Amino acid sequence: MLTVWLNVASTPIQAVAQAIIVLTPGSVAETLIGIVGRKDKPLLVTGVTIAVLLLGALAGVLCRRSRWAGNAVVLAVTGLGAAAVVTGEGAAAVDLLPVVVGGLVWYAAQGWLVGYLEPRAAAAGPTASGPDRPATPVVPAEEGATRRGFLLRAGTIALAGAVVGLGSTFLGRSRQAVEASRKMLRLPATGGLVPKGAQVDVPGMPPWQTPDDTFYRIDTALVVPSIDPQQWRLRIHGMVDHPIELSYHDLLQRQITQAWVTICCVSNPVGGSLIGNAWWSGVRVADLLQEAGVRPGAAAVRQTSQDGWTCGTPIQALTDGRNAMLAVAMNGQPLPIEHGFPVRMIVPGLYGYVSATKWITDLEVTTFDRFAAYWTVRGWSATGPVKTESRVDVPRSGASVKAGAVRVGGSAWAQHTGIATVEYRLDGQPWQTAELGTVPDVDTWVQWAGTVQAPPGDHTVTVRATDRSGYAQTAVPRGVVPDGATGWDSVSFTAS
Repeated sequence: MLTVWLNVASTPIQAVAQAIIVLTPGSVAETLIGIVGRKDKPLLVTGVTIAVLLLGALAGVLCRRSRWAGNAVVLAVTGLGAAAVVTGEGAAAVDLLPVVVGGLVWYAAQGWLVGYLEPRAAAAGPTASGPDRPATPVVPAEEGATRRGFLLRAGTIALAGAVVGLGSTFLGRSRQAVEASRKMLRLPATGGLVPKGAQVDVPGMPPWQTPDDTFYRIDTALVVPSIDPQQWRLRIHGMVDHPIELSYHDLLQRQITQAWVTICCVSNPVGGSLIGNAWWSGVRVADLLQEAGVRPGAAAVRQTSQDGWTCGTPIQALTDGRNAMLAVAMNGQPLPIEHGFPVRMIVPGLYGYVSATKWITDLEVTTFDRFAAYWTVRGWSATGPVKTESRVDVPRSGASVKAGAVRVGGSAWAQHTGIATVEYRLDGQPWQTAELGTVPDVDTWVQWAGTVQAPPGDHTVTVRATDRSGYAQTAVPRGVVPDGATGWDSVSFTAS
């Protein structure tokens, strides 16, 4: 509750979990994400919470034997939480208060509970004794009464915790207030019209336009930043002649550009779903950089998020005519908070880890040798152009279909290059050329469709794409590190 009252960005447990994310090597993080998928953050917070509870239990057990040992555990956990808080991005002295108060409350509650279980000396009164009759022993407090007293105290603490949690729910208005502001915005943005023929005629195909609620989300933010658009600011500085600072209102006063753009995560495996296509509205980055006056020799733009995440983007990709933008709207509405509200970066043709900064607050024009971005220091390459890829969406893996003519389909992409042809085959037979849906430009994915003759039995359909530069998608399988996966996608199904 104190975290909410003070408007601190994260709880001590969340701060520790965030520190674990920062310290985890890239290859380890990639492996874990591959295992648990989008549940990585909830599982991490749950794990930290369980660890804290177990340490609390350990401290209680140790206190029965030695108060100093139990208190040492409390002190160590409090110190760990404080270290995680102070090393977080934008940490202030007030952020430490919930950790300190939490440690003191833990210490006090532990002493109150454990102290009740310690043997209590009873006052010695007159006893009947004599040569043939030993003194009546002093009877300690009854075990049942001790247990009832302990449970009563434990119940009191649990009730207090529930009340505090309920109070936090009513007091936690920061995200609600930002969400209310977001819904009240009326932006100079329109809803994009899906091009006629973009959606191919194959039952079961996912939509060509990805809805907000199913659009993939990959970031390191354990606590999603809630930024009031009235408080948002963007700095453009570094190797420029005229540094710029923009408010949200300032940004919206500039010319708005809108486009269909498919963005993709470098962690997307062959045939994966970490890719989405949306109608984005925003301000062209090239125009802002021209206004700032980029100096000769500049080669990169270091992007920084509100939560401290960074990436490095080749300046050429921001100024070569593609529709790189500071997006303010997605599919005709203000950005969802989880997808970067109030402002995020969209750069066609680059993986998100080098371009798609959410909750963006800073653009520094510089060179690559002057900084280290979040993912590049963890083993990923510095530039990150999207690889030409394709996948099978229909039939689904393991599906059962009617034998005979079977419609198959999927998606292919080569953002900012464009797809020329897509080919598919059944069970290693000769390749067939797929039908392609229409696309507005080279910055979006394209849907493909075809028909195979599948007799009863088990089958495998495989797909490959060739982009407009003439590059044919390689069959060589490779993992996502350091610059994206390669290989042909295959799906097995049964015809009967």
